[in-house]
Amino acid sequence: MKEEQPKLFNNLKFDEKGLIPAVAQDEGTGAVLMLAYMNEEALRRTLSGGEAWFYSRSRQELWHKGATSGNFIKVSSVWIDCDGDTILIKGKPMGPVCHTGEQTCFFQRLK
Repeated sequence: MKEEQPKLFNNLKFDEKGLIPAVAQDEGTGAVLMLAYMNEEALRRTLSGGEAWFYSRSRQELWHKGATSGNFIKVSSVWIDCDGDTILIKGKPMGPVCHTGEQTCFFQRLK
């Protein structure tokens, strides 16, 4: 994957803060697990290490998903959308993804 990184990064549209939305999806069930943001460093670590990394907008720092909870996301593949302004991470969650203990952050349905 290292050979693809320069081309991949050229095609990405980070916002004015250097961030891009990243959707995490369970590769087995297809469930949308969460939405977070990545900067270039989070994306590089995700691509090279096989686990999801994000950038916390509230804490203004890199965030290794699961470092505190043990609920990592093991990354199988990383995709970009047609406009290059959103990332899709497909992987295997190693436990509940949401900080509430739910399997996915999308457990509240609007009626």
